[in-house]
Amino acid sequence: MTRLTTYNPNRTVSELQREVDSLFDRFFGNASDDNTTWMPSTDLVEYPDRFELQLDVPGIPKEDLNISVQNRTLTISGLRSREQSSEDEELVRVERHVGRFRRSFTLPETVNPDAIEANCENGVLTLALPKTEESAPKMIDVQ
Repeated sequence: MTRLTTYNPNRTVSELQREVDSLFDRFFGNASDDNTTWMPSTDLVEYPDRFELQLDVPGIPKEDLNISVQNRTLTISGLRSREQSSEDEELVRVERHVGRFRRSFTLPETVNPDAIEANCENGVLTLALPKTEESAPKMIDVQ
């Protein structure tokens, strides 16, 4: 007797994803380990007068965020700690990353590193990277 099964490409992709996740966990360590490095999601937006860098850092107090600029390299680092659980509480699944993170970005020549401003609100760290006046478009009159 021949048994028919329905082909489900999503099942195949899901199985492959689990295998890849398992391989990475074995090679790099479990992502839920407190010593694991992680990277917050980041958006970069360009405006006529500035760039704006936005990083998702929910649960990280601003005191645990460090921002520095050296040789046109902007470095943002921080630490997210796991909340202390009670003795009778058992973690069943952990998906939120904890531990240290570090992101570095090379600033373009058009950014004034002395005028960078940072603001953290609702779990989003926003850095305003103002452009230099020399980089602003100049209008040329036709003679």
